[in-house]
Amino acid sequence: RESVVLLRLGSQRELAQLDQHSAKRATGRPRCDLLQAMPRTEFARLNGDVRLLTPEAGEGWSDLVHCPSQRLLDRLVRRYAETKDSGSFLLRNLKDSERMQLLLTLAFPEPLVLQSFPSDEGWPFAKYLGACGRMVAVNYVGEELWSYFNAPWEKRVDLAWQLMEIAEQLTNNDFEFALYLLDVSFDNFAVGPRDGKVIIVDAENVLVADKRLIRQNKPENWDVWYESKFDDCDKEACLSFSKEILCGRATVDHNYYAVCQNLLSRHATWRGTSGGLLHDPPSEIAKDGRLEALLDECANPKKRYGRFQAAKELREYLAQL
Repeated sequence: RESVVLLRLGSQRELAQLDQHSAKRATGRPRCDLLQAMPRTEFARLNGDVRLLTPEAGEGWSDLVHCPSQRLLDRLVRRYAETKDSGSFLLRNLKDSERMQLLLTLAFPEPLVLQSFPSDEGWPFAKYLGACGRMVAVNYVGEELWSYFNAPWEKRVDLAWQLMEIAEQLTNNDFEFALYLLDVSFDNFAVGPRDGKVIIVDAENVLVADKRLIRQNKPENWDVWYESKFDDCDKEACLSFSKEILCGRATVDHNYYAVCQNLLSRHATWRGTSGGLLHDPPSEIAKDGRLEALLDECANPKKRYGRFQAAKELREYLAQL
């Protein structure tokens, strides 16, 4: 038997806000029968004989579609599982109610991330099992990464290496979609008890940039490598980023930065601890100093483009360890 985790699509407050917003758009009142009112909101543009979900209609609904390309939206529609006719990217093959559901899901897009970048194709996300209303069922991966904070050194090195590999895979892959993790903390990853594999279990805040489109459209500075600013704020798991820059550059170090700063390096703080996953290395590694230097450069680079180089060397070094 497989253990299952049920996720609510958003917090109760967020879902209530969406309902209120939709009701106001449709009727001017804060409450109404949403199913009847929906066709009178911005959803109406997608009813009738609309062929494709276009960037104009989908843009900005959530991080996932902050800057969507047609290629990404076709993928989301084609892989949207809550329909009789999944496998087509044509909207007209969906019933009106299915289109509504798809658009509502764009606002709380975790199911779409899990369906469009599925674990059985090698993406590092929990496995999507199904949905009912505003609940989603995913497979239970295992205990969260946090419970390994004081695991034996070899185990932590393996987990750190896997986290850097995930950062690399989401940044550079054959599909030329960059998936940027905007919320990176110890609770958002879990570890399989049998295979020891690290999996992302919270995919709510993932921004997808289409590198193919960026290269084609060549926005200003599109080919200048972008280095994220180190952010030593007092909050736990904080990150600094500009969604516009993530959407407009072909080469971005955001995922390396997020993993190094928030999980691995001495800057990582969580639940009152500090020191990151690689705290207290064995004395010979501490003496050598290379690990700490690479982690520091990856979290808070001193050299120009230092993080790109440090991330590459850190992956190799952890693999050797």
